[in-house]
Order: sequence, then structure tokens, then C-alpha cells
Amino acid sequence: MPEGNCFHYDQAAVDHLARKDKKLAAAMQAIGPVRREVMPDLFQALMHAITGQQISMAAQRTVWGRLCGLLGEVTPQALLAQPQTALQALGLSARKVDYMRGIARQVVDGELDLPGMAALEDAEVCRRLAALRGIGVWTAEMLLLFSLQRPDILSYDDLAIRRGLRMLYRHKEMPRERFERYRRRFSPYGSLASLYLWAIAGGALPELDDPAERKKGRSRPAASLKSTVTKD
Repeated sequence: MPEGNCFHYDQAAVDHLARKDKKLAAAMQAIGPVRREVMPDLFQALMHAITGQQISMAAQRTVWGRLCGLLGEVTPQALLAQPQTALQALGLSARKVDYMRGIARQVVDGELDLPGMAALEDAEVCRRLAALRGIGVWTAEMLLLFSLQRPDILSYDDLAIRRGLRMLYRHKEMPRERFERYRRRFSPYGSLASLYLWAIAGGALPELDDPAERKKGRSRPAASLKSTVTKD
């Protein structure tokens, strides 16, 4: 896999998961390499995550593009230099602007050391990020994966990951205890497993449906799922 701006994993990670789980191995072989963009700057990733809360991905791209155009570079200083009204005019709600400006102020005041997060364990990074206004546990886990590129992130709060597990392993339910067994099986490469489970949930293997939806007598496109966790 080319590193670029995509989540990096190597053949050793693929081989490890393939040895651990035959069903996942077959899915990875059928799907082929997966590439998901990352945002290495943690402040930018935080702002991007807040921008996308409770709106579609298309709307997130539009608003984020406007923000980047206004600021030039998304930094705490550039964000704080803009009045609240100018940021809201981009399509951001007043609450989102409050969250974003609050985090930016903490960084500028030295209360929040984002570069220092790189030296911390996953659980501590998650705890510190989830303590920020506007950031919940799911968002913190996504930042661990798609900004810090931590290799062992498998989020129970992610609806699509749980759906991918149900589809691949033919479960009608995915309670926490069962989920944790898969987490242990995939460790220390849970992040790579997440990439493939997202692909499966999104329809990469069209022969697989979701037993939970079939049980309820309904069906919907996998691509319509979007995990959204917010925190006031």
C-alpha cells in the first residue's frame, strides 16, 4: 500500500488477519486492497469531524471546502481570527462553531497538547479527546484511526462495523461480548479489520446481506449507513 494520504498497512498485517480468520481472509482476497484517506494534522481532523456531525458526507465536503477557503490553512490561530458570524455563514451551526473555537482556544492557551497525543496510549488519547466539548468516544476512536493511524482500533460504537461483522459472520445480533471476541481475534490489527468491515457493510461483497435486517423483514442499501455520535 502506498502511504500517501491513506491509512498505511503492510503485508504483515494482512497475513496476520488471514491466519487468524478464514472468513476475513476470503473477504480481503475478494475485495482487494482498501484505501481510506487520513488527515494527519490532529487539529484539522478535529475540526473536520465536528464539521461533519449530523450532516451528510456531501454536505460535510461542501462546508469543509468553504472553511478551508476562508482560513487558507485550518489552524487554531486562523480559526480564532474569524468572528462567529463569518464561520456560521459557511454553513456551520452556532453550536459547532462554539465547539471548534473552544478547542482552538485550548490549543492556543496551551491547555491542549495535540502533538503530545502521539506519545500516549490509545486509551489515554481516547479519554482526553472524548473529554472535549463536541467530541464523543466514537469520534475519538475515528481520530485515533484516521489521524494518528493507530493500528488496533475497532469501534463498538460504529454501526457500520457491527453491520459488517453481522454480514460476514452471519449473526442476527452483535452484542458487546461477541464483539469483544472479534476485537481480541483481530488484535493487534483491528484498524485494518475495520477498513474491510466498512467495505463489507458498504456493499463490497454484494452476495452478503445483513441477517439483522432480514430478520426484521426489511432491507436497505448498506451505503446509506452513517455512524454519527455527538457530544454536547
